[in-house]
Amino acid sequence: MKKKALAFAAMACSVAMLLSACGGSNSNAASGDTAGSNVITAYNSEPQNPLIPGNTNETGGGKPGGLLFSRLVSFDKDGKAANEVAESITPNDDATQYTIKLKSGWKFTDGTPVTAESFTKAWSYVANAKNAQKCSSFFSTIKGYDALQADGLKGDEQLSGLKVVDDTTFTVDLNQSDSVFPIKVGYLAFAPLPESFYKDPKAFGEKPVSNGPYKLDHWDHNKEIALVKNPDYKGNEQPKNDGVTFKVYTDDSAAYRDIQAGNLDVMESVPAAFTKTFKTDKKVQAYSEAGSVIQTFTIPSSLDHFKNDEEGQLRRQAISMAINRDQLIDKVLNGNATAAIEFTSPKTPGYSDSLKGNDNLKFNASKAKELWAKADAISKYDGQLTFSYNADGGAKPIYDAIVNQLKKNLGIDAATNPIPTFREFRDAVTNRQMKGAFRTGWLPDYPSAENYLWQLYSTAAADGNGSNDGDYKNPAFDDLCKQAAAASSTDDANKLYQQAEEILLNDLPAIPLYYSNASGVASLNVKSGYAFDWQNLPTYAEMSKK
Repeated sequence: MKKKALAFAAMACSVAMLLSACGGSNSNAASGDTAGSNVITAYNSEPQNPLIPGNTNETGGGKPGGLLFSRLVSFDKDGKAANEVAESITPNDDATQYTIKLKSGWKFTDGTPVTAESFTKAWSYVANAKNAQKCSSFFSTIKGYDALQADGLKGDEQLSGLKVVDDTTFTVDLNQSDSVFPIKVGYLAFAPLPESFYKDPKAFGEKPVSNGPYKLDHWDHNKEIALVKNPDYKGNEQPKNDGVTFKVYTDDSAAYRDIQAGNLDVMESVPAAFTKTFKTDKKVQAYSEAGSVIQTFTIPSSLDHFKNDEEGQLRRQAISMAINRDQLIDKVLNGNATAAIEFTSPKTPGYSDSLKGNDNLKFNASKAKELWAKADAISKYDGQLTFSYNADGGAKPIYDAIVNQLKKNLGIDAATNPIPTFREFRDAVTNRQMKGAFRTGWLPDYPSAENYLWQLYSTAAADGNGSNDGDYKNPAFDDLCKQAAAASSTDDANKLYQQAEEILLNDLPAIPLYYSNASGVASLNVKSGYAFDWQNLPTYAEMSKK
């Protein structure tokens, strides 16, 4: 997801595959004949990491992970939350403490019960810096988080803000008010873990013991991840099929052709070569509606001449203004997107088209040159700015066009830097090896502006503790997000998030490009349930070939 950031952190793959998890297709992707069966075959990339919920912030792992693990709450296709494993999630007066009661009878696929400790130990494990989990920052508002960021930890220390009352009850004490918490716990990182996980996390990641609507059948690396229906699942999302097999592709055009041929059932993207024709293609079922995914690129805050100071801000603003987003959408994406004017999405509560600073996201070549000249007056820059992306995800046409626009409209030396696979690309981002700009994007983990803002640009999510891949840090932004989390109403919170966004629109830690349509195709084998959810992902569990 994309995720992922995306989160599912990042946890989506859309027309130019610009998210935290975008793969493409290869000839050995298919294995096993599912013809005549009610198993849905779905497009995917090879996960960056083993299938451990708290270490998954891209969609290659997030898509199967989301079907394997049930959390306290689940979301319907429109993003509406409902209790899943939770019986109730009750705040105190100022939302600094929550009492969580679990439904009885939930079990992991190894037959052991899901208890309060299944959550508290799992959350503490993810939060503990010793365990180096990518989603650690999601737990930063829980008391005791800072203590678990210290050196010299063993890895089994627990968050002091979590207290087990009995097998089905625990309390959560926060270090600040957090009105989004009852929604946030629907994110994959908040999944419970069985006791067997702690005995051998590495083995668990290869064959997880889960509690969701599906369980793992097998994972054949770089080929497929096969899930089958979990007969013991008693939750909200009862599968309409017998399983979902995620097939790994390194070429998205090959995946599309497999859809046409009936060898693949669904993909949540449309390769650039087919964006003009997919809606009228009689060999596929097409889908294209406004979506929640934002596509961006990030320039690391540590990069000389691009730091979060006056020179760096001028250069970032100049680059943003030198990009003609409407032209990219029209010429490269064939209209299957909307130009970005802020950092969340049109489907996000609190979205606004009138934020101060959004002119920085509008094409203005003369202003761009003026700002670049002002930056040069501070410190002359004559280097080459590279744009990295994963070559297996269909991003090439977008980044070729961006580089050409920057050369033409700004007169700078820009070049693309394709990296062969998504996994290699994300590893380079994770290890802070990027020496220039790199593609990013976000598929939301829960329907709140907080997910697009705090989780991507807060100090708490920087330095490898979350999905702040550019390591941007601004205390004023952090403070406004904290005030928003403590707000007594959603409207008040959204006003504060909008103020925080106005800081981002000035600093531009990432450059918003466009909001991807939820676009994809399904094979003619799919008879019912084909739709897309609030994360721009197919409704896998609803799909059926019967």
